[in-house]
Amino acid sequence: MDVLHTAIWVSDLNTTKAFYCDGVGLKFSREFATDGVRNYFVKGENGVEIQFKYDSEHEVTVERDGVDHLAVGVDDVETTVGHLVDERGSEVLKPPTVLKKTGSTIAFVTDPDGYVLELVESA
Repeated sequence: MDVLHTAIWVSDLNTTKAFYCDGVGLKFSREFATDGVRNYFVKGENGVEIQFKYDSEHEVTVERDGVDHLAVGVDDVETTVGHLVDERGSEVLKPPTVLKKTGSTIAFVTDPDGYVLELVESA
């Protein structure tokens, strides 16, 4: 058994691509269109993907689309948070915090559609 990907609806595919690839540092893996829906995938070093679904007719609302948060590993939480806030317009929901049990640093920010993104820097 393995987790392969998570799919979320986005309201602007280009803004989302820039946020997750240029801002967070994830890499493009593949894309295709089916029935008018564009599907764009990014992945991290472990190969697990996030699928962004885009259709100009689909109105994205975080409450309806039902995602609590996405978590991604980053090399430096503080630097990534600063970049996402300054250059991508993210809102910080929880500033960088060191977890006492693991020593990992985490932070929570918003993405361009208001989804919550947890940034995790391993100890």
